[in-house]
Amino acid sequence: MGAFRRWAMTPNPGAVKLGTRGFHDKGADARAVLETVGESFLLGLGEAVESASPERTDARLREVDRRHRGFAYEGAAMGFALMDGLFPGTGRTRRFLDGPASDHVYMVYIGIGWAMARLPRPLWPDTRSLDPVLRWLVYDGYGFHQAYFHTEKYVHGKVRDDRAAKATSDGAYALRAADQGVGRALWFVAGADPDIAVSLVETFPPERRADLYSGVGLAATYAGGAEEKELDRLRDGAREYRWNLAQGSAFAAEARVRAGLVLSHCEIATNVFCGTGVDKAARLCRELWPTVETPESDPTRPRYELWRTLLADAFSQGGEGGV
Repeated sequence: MGAFRRWAMTPNPGAVKLGTRGFHDKGADARAVLETVGESFLLGLGEAVESASPERTDARLREVDRRHRGFAYEGAAMGFALMDGLFPGTGRTRRFLDGPASDHVYMVYIGIGWAMARLPRPLWPDTRSLDPVLRWLVYDGYGFHQAYFHTEKYVHGKVRDDRAAKATSDGAYALRAADQGVGRALWFVAGADPDIAVSLVETFPPERRADLYSGVGLAATYAGGAEEKELDRLRDGAREYRWNLAQGSAFAAEARVRAGLVLSHCEIATNVFCGTGVDKAARLCRELWPTVETPESDPTRPRYELWRTLLADAFSQGGEGGV
């Protein structure tokens, strides 16, 4: 049964090729980075649905190289969330999150959002059981999935998938969180080319661009695929949204630091976008983390959004020299 589940629930590896997706291809190096991200995700997904065991999956994913390991955990989270939706009561996602994947919490939440994009609404997980700050990342994952697999509609057509906003009590901010995921996907659609990434964001309405640039900054830092001079162009091209780019980059830094997966391309990116290294950007994320006492009276500005705003403001006040 495990092998059958893997066959039935895991897309063909060809589905993550840039050519298959119709994404920009700027050259062999960036192509290898972005396609290996997709392959690592599919590996995690396949291991999860085949083994149905968070512990056995974790043992396998620890063998994935450090650059791509987080994406494998993201895929595994999607797999366990799919299994929990189709076979209620198994609790595999919670076991994975609370146990072997606890250091990959950012990626796990995003992976849950991928599963939501593939499941009928009645089978969606209850996001209210997740961390009250980070739970918005599931909508980020949802938005990434839609933009990555339905690019013509959600990127070129600028359609907003409001199913999550309508079907849950999370309302309008679910759309904003989804746009942050769309922004991450734009980095892949652009083939890690900063000029194309900027041109894609600029085709969206101005009110969506801050969230989109946040996602681009996160993907450019966590996944990589561009050299320092290219990241300079991305930062300059973002203009008034450069601090949103920095906020997304800092989130990527914190995710990498927490999981012990920091690599040189992350350090280069945070220095360009945040004006400081990975460790300091990640530490600022932790220092500005909103407490349970932080008021959340406005449903359009949950603690997650307050956190993001504080980070962007901190980088803007730090100027070129960082924070």
